[in-house]
Amino acid sequence: MRVLIIGAGLQGITTAFYLLQGGAEVQVVDRAASAAQETSFANGGLITPSQADPWNSPGILQRMIHYLGQEHAPFLLRPGAIPGMALWGLSFLMASRRTPHRLATAASVRLAAYSARLLRELREQHDLQYDQLTTGTLKTFRDTSEFIEAQRMAQLMLEKGGVTYELWNPETAVAEVPALFGIRQQLKGAIFYPRDESGDAHLFTQQLASLLQQRGAALLFKTTVQRIAARGNAITGVHTSQGTLVADRYILAAGSYSPLLARGLHMRIPVYPVKGYSVTLPQGDWQEVPTIPLVDSSAKVVLTPMGKRLRIAGTAEFAGYDLTLNTRRARHVLEAALSFCPSLRPHIHEDQLEYWTGLRPMTPDGPPILGPTPYHNLYLNTGHGPLGWTMACGSAKLVADMLLDRVPEVDMAGLLLSRYRSVIGLS
Repeated sequence: MRVLIIGAGLQGITTAFYLLQGGAEVQVVDRAASAAQETSFANGGLITPSQADPWNSPGILQRMIHYLGQEHAPFLLRPGAIPGMALWGLSFLMASRRTPHRLATAASVRLAAYSARLLRELREQHDLQYDQLTTGTLKTFRDTSEFIEAQRMAQLMLEKGGVTYELWNPETAVAEVPALFGIRQQLKGAIFYPRDESGDAHLFTQQLASLLQQRGAALLFKTTVQRIAARGNAITGVHTSQGTLVADRYILAAGSYSPLLARGLHMRIPVYPVKGYSVTLPQGDWQEVPTIPLVDSSAKVVLTPMGKRLRIAGTAEFAGYDLTLNTRRARHVLEAALSFCPSLRPHIHEDQLEYWTGLRPMTPDGPPILGPTPYHNLYLNTGHGPLGWTMACGSAKLVADMLLDRVPEVDMAGLLLSRYRSVIGLS
């Protein structure tokens, strides 16, 4: 069976790997010069089933209204983006009600926990090295009500996905992570998730892409997909800048650009680009570098040790497909991290800061969209939002299994495109 995958990011490359392992002949096409050059390039680096609850928790509308007009807000809605996201935005708000949010959380954590297990297996089998840490993650709280609500969510994650956790008081958090000493008076508590991991998604994807090439997969870079052609309910080929590519089955794994490519098929995929920022800097001579990646609930920012570097990431900006690097927004991410790790400030050198921005492909309810479409030979692997790294291996294996006519190992409820038909409608 010949399979063509559109997209050589985390989702496309991991899917190609599992398909090749299952005996398929695989081609991957991407407009970039190598694998993982866009959304997978410089994300926060966290592999966190513990954070699988969708962003649009109950009360999201009030929070977004509160942040209106605040350029440095963690959630920022650009007015120019509103016309293009009206239907998606309505679905986003509808999905933030308590019952839909709990169902989406259950689907997400089920997938995330499965994916984390597969990643560990893949790493051990192929000796992959990508600046990984297996020391868990620590989520800190400077607001009592947020800490209480997070404990409820942690219990739900344990029940639905087996995600274990420990409650730490402020004294324990500071003792284990001295970098938090500067906010010891503000801390209300912390939650430690021992099974979480972290690592460089770009490095991982590049290594997996090399393995694919060594095993005979064709990776076509610097090749822009122009149009997906169809006849009836079947895809007949993919027109690219290098000619037409034909396969038996096709997978659309182009992140935020998946819905744009699907438009020519008269198929609506409810994925919207949400802009995020990161800053990468050397650890240098900072003596209090955490050995545990940190997620701060108040700052809405993560700080991840990554080899000899630090990766700081955060913010959600609804700005359409605008990839302009707004250095003020990127700088705010850094300042937000300094609000809970103030001892880092003297060790920052401006000429060593690497700012980056990318588009997270978000569904209105949170979980990704995996598997079949109205076209019998077209499958999807997109819409992972901020959890693309966390869910990559699991999503890839499930899509590969469906395409190879195997029974998926995880309940697919809440993960298929068909869940939107009553709300979005497909033509």
